[in-house]
Amino acid sequence: MSVLTRRSEAELKSLVEAGLAQLAELGAANATGEATAEQVIDWVAANFDVDAVAIACSMADAVLPHIVTQKIANAEVLFLETGYHFAETLATRNEVARALPVRIVDVKPKLTVAEQDAKFGEKLYSRDPNQCCQMRKVDPLHDSLKNYELWFTGVRRDEAPTRANTALIGWDEKNGLVKVNPLAAWTFDELIDYATAHQVPVNLLLSNGYPSIGCEPCTKQVAPGEDPRSGRWAGANKIECGLHL
Repeated sequence: MSVLTRRSEAELKSLVEAGLAQLAELGAANATGEATAEQVIDWVAANFDVDAVAIACSMADAVLPHIVTQKIANAEVLFLETGYHFAETLATRNEVARALPVRIVDVKPKLTVAEQDAKFGEKLYSRDPNQCCQMRKVDPLHDSLKNYELWFTGVRRDEAPTRANTALIGWDEKNGLVKVNPLAAWTFDELIDYATAHQVPVNLLLSNGYPSIGCEPCTKQVAPGEDPRSGRWAGANKIECGLHL
């Protein structure tokens, strides 16, 4: 990544306000009443340099990096390498690096799994999943995002009640940069249809009872008809890792 001189918070917030107005105008002309994912990405491409942009990808699928790189090639993809991933997730990560014009950045926690076990005890994810997610996902991502002006996420409104009001673009107060969710209005079926039509890498677990994929110890299979996120932190009264709260 080249050295980036970040614009001020005031400048970036002003860009967001202008972007919201522009996308609202575009959306008014669409049947859905909302700007399309492509229009959102066009706005980013017109206002941000490639080195200012990061794409967060959990490697459940590569739809987000695929659709973004149609307009912004060679952007950096942030992969949270927690040390607890399924083998299928790591295989998807490697396929994305091979198949798409992106630069994969493995974002790692300060402590390895062994170091965390030694300091906090084994299976912290079972005893205190919030602390484990904070150390292995939230904090590392927060530190990495300091290098950018904007990050893309694949958050969709249909995933969970906590995501129902997800905006296409906004200001991420917690991390101090612009947050863009171009797939917010998409359904899971639309995601899979896009992946199939464009031959996008997809995690094999998606077709094997894992509609939402996190770390292996905390992700269970989901029965047909059940809440897609019910397999995440099953029995822990937890539905978010904290990245998008």
